Amino acid sequence: MKASKFLPLMTAAVLGAASAASASAADLVLGEKTFTANCASCHGTGVLGAPKFGDKAAWAPRIKQGKDTLYTHALGGYKLMPAKGGNAALKDNEVKAAIDYMVSKAS
Repeated sequence: MKASKFLPLMTAAVLGAASAASASAADLVLGEKTFTANCASCHGTGVLGAPKFGDKAAWAPRIKQGKDTLYTHALGGYKLMPAKGGNAALKDNEVKAAIDYMVSKAS
């Protein structure tokens, strides 16, 4: 690839990463709020085998599957966890932010 074509692609990638980084702080704030209001009742105590918040050993194999898998499970339900943790009123971005928050504390 010619340098003249490569440079704009690299610039876009760097700017995209910078925007993602700045958005992640806001997402973590939203994630903490969503977690506290909706997820803590199970993930705080490990109800029905839910991985406990902050338990690195319990979260490691889940994190290894990738965030897309975690998002899919949280949005659609998985095993004993209902879709959106049982709160159908949650928006997808709120659920994803809660996942990001939980993962950030278990990585």
